[in-house]
Amino acid sequence: MSYTKIWIHAVWATKNHQQFLVNQIRQEIFSHIKENAKTKGIEINFINGFTDHIHCLIQLTGEQSTSKVILMIKGESSRWINRNKITNNKFEWADEYFAGSVGESGIGRVRDYIRNQELHHVKRTFADEYAEFLEKYGLKPMSREEGGEETQD
Repeated sequence: MSYTKIWIHAVWATKNHQQFLVNQIRQEIFSHIKENAKTKGIEINFINGFTDHIHCLIQLTGEQSTSKVILMIKGESSRWINRNKITNNKFEWADEYFAGSVGESGIGRVRDYIRNQELHHVKRTFADEYAEFLEKYGLKPMSREEGGEETQD
């Protein structure tokens, strides 16, 4: 038998950073995402975000891939939001996302970070937060010439 435990901190935004995730809507969407993922065998350990983005602490099994799990979560949740008219306008997630591995000893720190999103964004924007993640992990956004999307702040 193989034993696998892979922790991922995933972050993605609403398309064009639209402020859809406000008040009770945010909690309703996060609750749905967590419950739906569970039915598909995806363990979202912790979820939170702010008005234009989401953070998930996900525990993957050895059979799951980061990209497939995130795309499933994003695709299913946007269809659910639109089908149930949770927002007044058409809802979409941005194509881009960040996913970084988390060591077992860092899980508590990541949970606290995700839990305190409202406090983080009193002092800094999502664009600043996202750029910090990319820099910390040695990543850089692709330019349009390399096939990347142009990002909007």
